[in-house]
Amino acid sequence: MLSRRLFFFVLVFGALFTACTDDDTFSTSRSNVLSFSVDTVKLDTLFSTVPSVTKTFWVRNNSSDGIRIQTARLERGGQSGFRVNVDGSYLDPVASNFEVRKGDSLRVFVEVTTRENGTDGPQLVEDNLLLTLESGVVQKINLRTWSWDAEKIGVLRIKRDTLIESSRPVIVYDSIVVDSGVVLTLRNTDFYFHHGAHLTVRGRLQAKNCLMRGDRLDYMFSYLPYDRVKGQWQGIRLLKTSRGNEMENCEIRNTMDAILCDSASLSMKNCIVHNCEGYGVKGSNSDIEIDYCQITNCLSDCLLADGGIVNVNHSTLAQFYPFSANRGAALRFDTGKRGVSISCENTLATGYAADVVFGDVQDSTLVYQYSFKNCLLRTDSINNPDYLKDIIWETPKDSIEGKKHFKTIDEDKFYYDFTIDSISPAFKRQIGRIIDSNGTTK
Repeated sequence: MLSRRLFFFVLVFGALFTACTDDDTFSTSRSNVLSFSVDTVKLDTLFSTVPSVTKTFWVRNNSSDGIRIQTARLERGGQSGFRVNVDGSYLDPVASNFEVRKGDSLRVFVEVTTRENGTDGPQLVEDNLLLTLESGVVQKINLRTWSWDAEKIGVLRIKRDTLIESSRPVIVYDSIVVDSGVVLTLRNTDFYFHHGAHLTVRGRLQAKNCLMRGDRLDYMFSYLPYDRVKGQWQGIRLLKTSRGNEMENCEIRNTMDAILCDSASLSMKNCIVHNCEGYGVKGSNSDIEIDYCQITNCLSDCLLADGGIVNVNHSTLAQFYPFSANRGAALRFDTGKRGVSISCENTLATGYAADVVFGDVQDSTLVYQYSFKNCLLRTDSINNPDYLKDIIWETPKDSIEGKKHFKTIDEDKFYYDFTIDSISPAFKRQIGRIIDSNGTTK
């Protein structure tokens, strides 16, 4: 009996010893090297001094023996702004003694915060992660990003007439608030609004050649940049004391409500409002002029005239909001608190639904006036020649209808080009925001 137990012990011990020695065999052969899940770690364009998101990759050992990494370090010694963690060890500036058994792997985490580079455009910033093996072989993984210097605003209270014009982007982390009786002029500047940030106007806004969007420059998914993600900032608020607001050649996108007018006045010319998790333009008892504009893809209505005087000319109102089936109208108008008068000429209003144009009467004692001329409307046809002239009534049964009017509607990647295609009857009648071959409206 004792001899059997001894024999069993010897067999088990021998098996364990063999397994351990096999697993713990590490090679110093220069032919045994590591493989990586990526050749280059690309962190997206970011603003200087603003931390990036974290990217990861795998270091794998596909050889028949274990491999030891003597040191892991950054080639530029931490001067580039990259931060690296290898298998739980932070490079400060070097980490040592990693073992990668055969068939095993290590995970590496990479972040970066770049310094200001003193230039107006994005600049390439790169470094190399160097892994020195026990064999003396040095393996390299390239790290790179594009860094963009920006002006930064926390809370900005505009108490006197002010001009903001910058060749660098301007990041708004909290708010810009314009006092009553004061004019804020925004010109030739790209504004990047942080989550929850807003522009509130009690005085007067004059904006020309400006972009207003969220401040995320990276990707949510490999196919989806944050620039196509809705609801990233709060938008523009024009309050009751705000008069004479003008916006020309401006683009506003990725907001909650893009523009809310509360008993204010606004003129928009050649502007784009796109991808809003709320309203595109909502006028509450406001006077609004919209010429050669595009207002598209909003969870609520693209354009709501809730009372007031609203004139729309040569504009495209398209409701293809992709993130919810419970989307609003392309155009909606009602009497509000002071009555409504809406006039649309040469305007295209279409969308997914069979009816995207609605007129409501909330108070029958108030003025309710509408006029449409040379428009394409996706709604039930109405025989009212006094107020509806030269109308193309669109239905889902038409050969060219809905998204077929436009150059590109990519519902998988959420990419939209609302340039009206030449095959559209709207193009032939010069209805909507028509773009010529030079990229300008006509």
